[in-house]
Amino acid sequence: MKYYLIVGEASGELHASRLMAALKKKDPEAQFRFIGGDLMQAVGGERVRHYREMAYMGFVPVLLHLRVIFRNMAMVKRDIVDWQPDVVILVDYAGFNLNIAHFLRQHTGIPAFYYISPKIWAWKEWRIKNIRRDVSEMFCILPFEVDFYEKKHHYPVHYVGNPTADEVRQFRKDYKEDFAQFARRWKLDAEKPIVALLAGSRKQEIKDNLPAMVAVVETLPPAYQAVLACAPSVESSYYDKILGRCQGGSTIRRVSNDTYPLLSHSTAALVTSGTATLETALFGVPQVVCYKTPLPHIIRFCFNHVIQCDYISLVNLIADKEVVPELLADRFSVANIHRELQAILPGQPNRNRQLQSYQEVWRRLGDAVAPDNAATIMTRILSQDKDRPGLK
Repeated sequence: MKYYLIVGEASGELHASRLMAALKKKDPEAQFRFIGGDLMQAVGGERVRHYREMAYMGFVPVLLHLRVIFRNMAMVKRDIVDWQPDVVILVDYAGFNLNIAHFLRQHTGIPAFYYISPKIWAWKEWRIKNIRRDVSEMFCILPFEVDFYEKKHHYPVHYVGNPTADEVRQFRKDYKEDFAQFARRWKLDAEKPIVALLAGSRKQEIKDNLPAMVAVVETLPPAYQAVLACAPSVESSYYDKILGRCQGGSTIRRVSNDTYPLLSHSTAALVTSGTATLETALFGVPQVVCYKTPLPHIIRFCFNHVIQCDYISLVNLIADKEVVPELLADRFSVANIHRELQAILPGQPNRNRQLQSYQEVWRRLGDAVAPDNAATIMTRILSQDKDRPGLK
């Protein structure tokens, strides 16, 4: 069968590449065409465009590049029609992908499968109407999404397991490097416990959050060392610029594209919200979630009255309670981060409380291997319905 995949950022591409590999095992005749990156290219198939040429994040960048975005959208629609895949698999990237799904429903008989749901449970819940109308099958990776879709909106979905849990589980099974070896490889102090800094994968996140993180770890006892996880998509010179403006920034050690080994050897972490909060929890590292925003009091009002979820971190959302402190908007300050970090260092009661709650997060995520499970369901549905113009 012919599979057309669309992703819009690095995390989506990682999950899509693993789904493609699982689809190849289930369907040896699989052909792939995609908007994606190097990981997907390594699996095989034809890349139409790199996702970096397609994706714009944030209101202003989107506004400035509207013409390019519309041109890209038209190109993808033409390409899908010309290639005539058996299915289009959309991976997150809601603004672009839901438009594609609507086009498919209106103008073709090609079904849209959505792998990794848009986060409409937090924001823009009205998009459920578009999803019900245009998306043939939804494959969710967060357990609480099942109740959101099925109980609240009466839209059946597939919970296939969580790919981040799969990846961490496999990494922990295979990783053999001890702390001394890791420290030697990155020129760290093998005698000092690590406080990891995960300041985000986008430049604006790093610019907003890293200075406060540095200010906090500067107050730690000298028995600890702070180590920054550098995102592979951000050049080293950018970190040089941000750290150069911070008092004590020159003392911060860095690792690049090595976050899982870093978390394997960390005692605590300061983490900008995102998938990194879940990864940190699954590695058993107590954490403080830090997220600076513009107009903090307005953001707090929106969080209390507009945004439809109680938490911003995946850890708390999955556990459905506050497992890790979230210092968002008006709660974001050096003093607050310092206080919460001190409370999760060894010997402090909040540390054990977090570690115990992490076990509940693991339990709720389950043991299913997400890409394998999704590939099994996808190929079964497509085989059963191959001769029909639509699936719903």
